[in-house]
Amino acid sequence: MFEEGSRFKAEHGAENVFDFSLGNPNIEPPELFLQTLKETASTVKSGSHAYMPNTGYLETRKAIADFVTDEQGVFITADDVVMTCGSAGALHVILKTILNPGEEVITPAPYFVEYNFYVGNHGGILKTVPTRPDFDLDIAAIEKAITPDTRAVLINSPNNPTGKIYAQKVLAELSSLLAEKGKKLKKTIYLISDEPYRKIVFDNAKVPSVLADYPNSVIATSYSKDLSIPGERIGFLALNPSADHRDNLLAGLALSNRILGYVNAPALMQRVIEKLQGISVDPKIYQKKRDLLCDALADYGYSFEKPSGAFYLFPKAPIPDDVAFVKALQEELILTVPGSGFGGPGHFRIAFCVDDETILRALPGFKRTIERLQ
Repeated sequence: MFEEGSRFKAEHGAENVFDFSLGNPNIEPPELFLQTLKETASTVKSGSHAYMPNTGYLETRKAIADFVTDEQGVFITADDVVMTCGSAGALHVILKTILNPGEEVITPAPYFVEYNFYVGNHGGILKTVPTRPDFDLDIAAIEKAITPDTRAVLINSPNNPTGKIYAQKVLAELSSLLAEKGKKLKKTIYLISDEPYRKIVFDNAKVPSVLADYPNSVIATSYSKDLSIPGERIGFLALNPSADHRDNLLAGLALSNRILGYVNAPALMQRVIEKLQGISVDPKIYQKKRDLLCDALADYGYSFEKPSGAFYLFPKAPIPDDVAFVKALQEELILTVPGSGFGGPGHFRIAFCVDDETILRALPGFKRTIERLQ
């Protein structure tokens, strides 16, 4: 889609193409980030650009541990934190550490398209399960999917591509299920929570704590979305201190971070985000874009679940073939992504992390397309 967007823009002019294909934040980083970056970069300190421990700077990990303790309601220490190259790097480190060849990772669909590759890179098998019509977790479907080969359940909340925040009640049910199944199968089943959109929430929504619900849990996250710095590749993982085999896991995570080639997470960014815990772009800016888009598309006859977080809308395609519908939108120079790639056939994804003018100018094309195909 990135290449297609580049081709369209070269052919028709960038100002005439409405690119909703990529989740690339269009909001500039907070001013405090820019100030801290300048101050940190100009500070001369011996060893500032040298290797550090595989898991990252102790001072940074301590600052994160203190913040996560308050955010998740579970006391963690710097030892439970590993600095990574974004949330993707964190997921790779986790999967490398816990997976044996042929073991399964269950994830609810729709899901982030690259999970297939992340799990496969470490000899695992991704097993998808359906969600409910409102995209919430279907606990019965997850229970049915668990086998003796299950090693982990991987969730993403707020979700890409649906914007769904999984409810506290359903997470508690999932935690109980995994504990029960783990006991029955005499193995640990981990719960991995991918949370890069945790701070991009709307209408005062709250993202429940996975660490507080389930001891064998680990979160992977990044600063790409909440600080609008995806190109800086900085994130972390936080292991529940009550996890089975904690010491072995921590050793494995530190080793995996190194042997996968991620060591070290960028030194400058580690020192910057140490001072910016809890700082985020204003999610109300994205909420305004969501409302602008949703109000218009609903009026045109599109059907969708209004997202509670992230910056994606996942409407139903008005024809059965979502790929064909996405191609029809391209005739209006509107670029979106077929839902089939996310395990959600019959839908399409709109990334509304674009300027308001792009949304407004694209709306007539969305209207003409649905009218033409219906």
